[in-house]
Amino acid sequence: MTDAVERAATLLKSHRESIDRLDAILVYTLGERFKHTQAVGQLKAEHDLPPSDPTREAAQIARLEDLAQRADLDPEFAKNFLNFIIQEVIQHHNKHKEN
Repeated sequence: MTDAVERAATLLKSHRESIDRLDAILVYTLGERFKHTQAVGQLKAEHDLPPSDPTREAAQIARLEDLAQRADLDPEFAKNFLNFIIQEVIQHHNKHKEN
């Protein structure tokens, strides 16, 4: 193996280790986020509030698009990602309301 190939292999391994750590952070962060949204869903169910809040959702999407731009992340991807999470949260809230 040449020195260049060895350096490339070392860099690749380092990048992959960083990606693995970041994936773990994402999973734990989403887990923590869903704990809070579950609590919100419970509160909404207890007080007969609607499961979705379009005004807040729009504000959150705008906020996330801004954060994405500043983080050099495609804002459309960030918006789609948040919309996916919001739909999941609304499903959870609807389940609370049914129970």
